[in-house]
Amino acid sequence: MDLHERLDPVLTVARDSARQVDTDARFPAESVEALRGSGLLGLTLPDEVGGLGAGPHEMVETISSLAGACGSTAMIYLMHVSASMAVAATPPPGLPDLLPALASGKSLASLAFSEAGSRSHFWAPVSKSSQNGDGVRLDARKSWVTSAGHADTYVVSTLNADADTVDVFAVPADAPGVAVSGDWRGMGLRGNASNPMTFDVAVPESYRMGAAGGGFELMLQTVMPWFNLGNAGVSIGLCQAAVDAAVRHTSAAKLEHLDQSLSALPTIRAQLAKMSIDLACTRSYLDRSAGRLAEPADDTVLHVLGVKAAANDAALRITDSAMRVCGGAAFSEHLQVDRYFRDARAGSVMAPTADVLYDFYGKAITNQPLF
Repeated sequence: MDLHERLDPVLTVARDSARQVDTDARFPAESVEALRGSGLLGLTLPDEVGGLGAGPHEMVETISSLAGACGSTAMIYLMHVSASMAVAATPPPGLPDLLPALASGKSLASLAFSEAGSRSHFWAPVSKSSQNGDGVRLDARKSWVTSAGHADTYVVSTLNADADTVDVFAVPADAPGVAVSGDWRGMGLRGNASNPMTFDVAVPESYRMGAAGGGFELMLQTVMPWFNLGNAGVSIGLCQAAVDAAVRHTSAAKLEHLDQSLSALPTIRAQLAKMSIDLACTRSYLDRSAGRLAEPADDTVLHVLGVKAAANDAALRITDSAMRVCGGAAFSEHLQVDRYFRDARAGSVMAPTADVLYDFYGKAITNQPLF
């Protein structure tokens, strides 16, 4: 079964439910269930654990297609892939069945990194673990946990009990002390269930991913590259959906007194052209960045830093233009262009924010340390 044979049925489900997911701000359970059965939750995981063994290009294609159908489903999928790749890089020895469960769709994973005390600096938790006999007690208050209350496994960061270094643990959702601690309703991506959570939980040392104090490196070397690339894919998918909707509407809508379509107006055509060119340029950069992650080169870090920021900003521009050229029809919701517009606003403020990434990029090209 090829990628499209797996993906197309999921897209149908996601597309059919997207409007209601957005309106009701509800978790897209039917889309996630379709993903579980498709094999796509294991897309980038190795064959030997039951994954499909695909790479960055296939991940980008899958995520951008999902985003065009339902932005919330795409973001839930991205968090699963990012968490799964972290588990694959540093499997917790105490959970030997976790990787096969992530690959098969039995386990949906998510990241629990962000905290109110460090805001968008997701790499710097302020919560701290403590020794608990032969294990570790986590006492973490997390913000913006996508799939909160719906994921089966959370990848949780905390400061090390003995030093101010970062640890990352895989925590099963059914562990005592794991709880959703508040509600969340967003401007866009309203079905993400990105609620705050508490992790007041005792876990074995063997649930730690990697060596003690190795969490910071795991975040930067594994999580951030996959997350940034996939987040850029979400932005591109929203851009493509907005361009397609704008072209359809302006080609079909008539100015009856002139006996011509909206797209016959030079001003409208110019805006459509700018949107399309902007999308093509950004998609090319995304494709190049996926290649750099698949086959690392000297400038891979620049692509990791730049691709999310560039795609997020392109999504702001393109979805804004789509709203303008479609006018009142977009504002009245029936085209769903407003949904793409609102969903696109999340990317640039999602950690690592576009502004932080531009700063990091500037440091990198001027030979300054990032931290």
